[in-house]
Order: sequence, then C-alpha cells, then structure tokens
Amino acid sequence: MMRTHGCGELNEPLIGQTVTLCGWLHRRRDHGALSFIDVRDRSGIAQVVFNEKTNAALHQHAKGLGPEYVLKISGTVQQRPKGTENPKIPSGLVEVVAGHLTVLNPAVPPPFEINDHLEVSEDVRMQWRYLDLRRPTSQEKLRLRHRITTRIRQALDGLGFLEVETPMLTKSTPEGARDYLVPSRVNPGKFFALPQSPQLFKQLLMVAGLERYFQVARCFRDEDLRADRQPEFTQLDLEMSFVEEEDIFRLIERVMADVFQHELNLALTTPFPRLPYQQVQVEHHTDKPNLRNDKTPWAFCWVTDFPLFHWNAETKRWDAEHHPFTAPHPEDVALLTSDPGKVRSRAYDLVLNGTELGSGSIRIHDAALQRQMFQVLGLSEETTQERFGFLMQAFTYGAPPHGGFAFGLDRLVAMVTQAESIREVIAFPKTQKAACSLTGAPASVSPSQLKELGIRVV
Repeated sequence: MMRTHGCGELNEPLIGQTVTLCGWLHRRRDHGALSFIDVRDRSGIAQVVFNEKTNAALHQHAKGLGPEYVLKISGTVQQRPKGTENPKIPSGLVEVVAGHLTVLNPAVPPPFEINDHLEVSEDVRMQWRYLDLRRPTSQEKLRLRHRITTRIRQALDGLGFLEVETPMLTKSTPEGARDYLVPSRVNPGKFFALPQSPQLFKQLLMVAGLERYFQVARCFRDEDLRADRQPEFTQLDLEMSFVEEEDIFRLIERVMADVFQHELNLALTTPFPRLPYQQVQVEHHTDKPNLRNDKTPWAFCWVTDFPLFHWNAETKRWDAEHHPFTAPHPEDVALLTSDPGKVRSRAYDLVLNGTELGSGSIRIHDAALQRQMFQVLGLSEETTQERFGFLMQAFTYGAPPHGGFAFGLDRLVAMVTQAESIREVIAFPKTQKAACSLTGAPASVSPSQLKELGIRVV
C-alpha cells in the first residue's frame, strides 16, 4: 500500500510515529513560516504542517499545490498546539509534520468547491458527479446504502434465503410501464426487454423448488420521472413458497427492525399496523397513510386487501391494480366473471411516513385461475400463450403456493438520509428526462451499428 493510515484514522496513540497519507488537497492556509494543508480521503481529513525553518524547500513546494491535487505525504504525528484542536473531526487532536511530499497527480481548478456547504444546482453537481461524490455527505449516503444492503443480505442469509441472479435480457411482458427494448443482432427483427422486475423468474424459481429466494435486483421502466423515480433502479426482491400474508409481514418486519436497529440506531415497534384499503381510504383519503406522531417520527404500516382490478376508462377494460399474477381473495374468486370491480386482491403495500416503500402479494399458482385472470384483463388465449406460455406451462408441473415482496432500496436510503430525491443516493443517476448529465447518454450510434442490427432511424 502507498499509505500507512487513512487521513481520518490519525489519533493521539500515534503521536511520535511516522505515517504516510494519500489523498486530495482539501484546503490550504499560509501563515508565514508555517503552512497548513488539509488532506482528504474517504476516511476523513488530516491536517499537515510545513515548517519553513526546518525544511524550506518542502515548505516552498507546498506553496505551489492547488485544490484537489492528489498527494502522498510522509511525516511525524504530533499533538496540535493547545487552542488549535478541532474536536469536530476524528483526527482533530493531532497533526502531521511533513517530511516528504509527492504530487501523485495535479488537478485543474474544479467547477465548484468540494465541501458540504456548497450552493450549486443539482444539474451542475450531476454533470460533475465524480467531483460531487468527493463530498463527505455524498460519500456517507453511499456508505449507508452499502451498510443497509449488507445488513439485509446477512439477515436473509440467516433466514435460509438464496440470492439468485435473474436475466437482464428477457422477453417483453409488460407489467404496467413501458419496457426498454434491446434489439437482437443475431435474431434480426426481434427484441429483448430489460426487466421491469424479476417477477416471472422469481415465480419460476418457486416452481423449481428453491423455496426462499432474494435478489438485490436492477429494474428498468420507461416511464415519466419525478423526484422518487428513475428509469433504472434497485429493489430488494424476495419470494417464498408455502406462505401466507402474515408470514411475509413478519419476515419483512424482522428485516426492517434489524436494519433500523443496527444501522440507524432506531428501535421499530412491531408488528406494524395492518390497515385494509377501504379503511385507509375512508380515514386518510389515500392508500399511503402517514401515521407519524410525536412518539413515532421516522411510522410503518401495511395496507392490505387492495382491489384486484381498476377500470381503465381510456381503453374501456379492466387493468390489474398491481400486476396480473396477484391472487384474488379466495372468497371473491366467483366475482371474477360476474363483478371484477368487487374482487379483493391478496396484495399488500408497506408504507413509511406516507410513502409507499414496497409492495407484494400472494401469487396465483394455478394455471386455470391464471388463465381466468388474463381473460378478465382482455387477453386472448393466443396473446396469453405468446406472452406467458412458459409460465402457464410451468404451473402445470406442480407449482407450490407462493408469495413475495419487493421494496425500493433507493427510496429507503433516500428517506432515512432525508435526501431531497433518490438521485442523491444513486452513484450515477439520470435526470428527470431520463438522461445522464455526465456521459451524455442516451446518444446517437453509428450507421454501421444500426446496419448490423437491421434498424433504421426514421
């Protein structure tokens, strides 16, 4: 390693020792014969002092350093003089007396100052995202995201879940939003779709007998954006066999309580309230009730018994309220043909402080019932077979009862960090126009690429 310690790791037990630091020049202050620079790396900031009387050449060298220069500095750790300590940072009681300095890479002046108090528009910060991510607050959001993801993985592993990756190039089976389509070069005129969710594959994993699956899954939806939406996003996705709603509720509550306790030092009260859809509509006029009060600042609840369908006045047909693989309430199956609008689903949403954090359902596992569901949605037998024939066939080979849940990881981290939008907790997000300010994507491609794909831009 080029360094012995991180900048934020320096402390009083190291006094008298020689250390080597690597990082970026955060700030420089000249005081005549003494010059000070703050060196920053992922672990924090260290103060380095250059003394003209003891090493004039090194002192002069330091004067030529600019902001964000990448440096390697060796020196001796000493106690800061009384009155100059900075208790706000972990290394604030000590400093390094520089003995050697190497410029690993100079830097041009950045378009904005790298600090946590900058007042720069989000558009500019996203254009220079790799500089924006140098700020401690930006890095802390990604660190917390990592810790939350790791904690979830550990919790689910301890509960017998297997993490299984599912395909990114799959068949277009619209699930409520437009698909992102990918042309196939070796199959001219045919297209893959990027998954809106791993829905069908995780159900197939239940047919395969895995029983408990999860995935930190990338999902893609070509829809109009807002502060809490991105065209590509990450969700924690899971599915379980031989379960009913309460089994899934208790599991998610256990995982959430574990995450909030260990990563946020917040104790959650479980079980979360279970509120039927009709009740919250009457009492809160929304299906995303905010139950916070003075005693419960950061409040969870389950909303259950959603309608299975809603009437689409534009197309004059029934649409699935969640998705077409959601099971109807057993008592309402007879209404599928006579009065679909009254059928309750076995779907449920997890709501946090008035925001939907995730949703799930008990799935249909019977081929005949799934075919009936498609009929209510206006899909012909031919269309059903074309889009979902592989799933229907799988159900005939002994599909177990199963259900699952998925929640937006981006949204959860944004909420607990009080970020203004989920873009703040994604390393390289898209704008509200589904574009990347940093790379310029989406972009035109060469005529030769289009020719290979058998595509022409009209």
